[in-house]
Amino acid sequence: MTPAHPADRAAIHDELDRACRDLHQLVAAAATSDLRRRTDATRWTNEQMLWHMAFGYLLVRRLLPLVRLFGRLPHSVSRRFAAVLDTGTRPFHVINYLGSCAGALVFHGPRLTRQLDRTITGLHRRLVAESEDALNRQMHFPVRWDPFFCDTMTLRDVYHYATQHYDFHRAQLTLT
Repeated sequence: MTPAHPADRAAIHDELDRACRDLHQLVAAAATSDLRRRTDATRWTNEQMLWHMAFGYLLVRRLLPLVRLFGRLPHSVSRRFAAVLDTGTRPFHVINYLGSCAGALVFHGPRLTRQLDRTITGLHRRLVAESEDALNRQMHFPVRWDPFFCDTMTLRDVYHYATQHYDFHRAQLTLT
């Protein structure tokens, strides 16, 4: 899957803000019965999915230093790293599932929205500080881990990744 990313920083800032506002609205409007209902096409509940959607942004904060590092090394290094990670796809998916189940026990309601607010604020700050050269750095990714990971992704792609992930899972919510 090719990442369709915004052409400029302003578009990335806008999509970060849109997702943050949307999650706030979803959390504020959701009844307990809505949160306990299963999502469409996953094993998660709506509450677990809301955490998973927010977690995508936390993940980006952890991926950015990796792209900055691997983007300075020969492409063969990140290609090998991604290949090694791809061999662990099955355990990754189990951890990803269980992590969202556990995360929703801790981060829900106002605590979830505060966590996302802090994360989005941090992403805004980092994005402002990035040079164009840095935004164009790239590395290989484990494509079997996520449908929005491409073989190579730039730092700009990684900033956009979380919103692609958010929007995809947003459509799976069964909130009324």
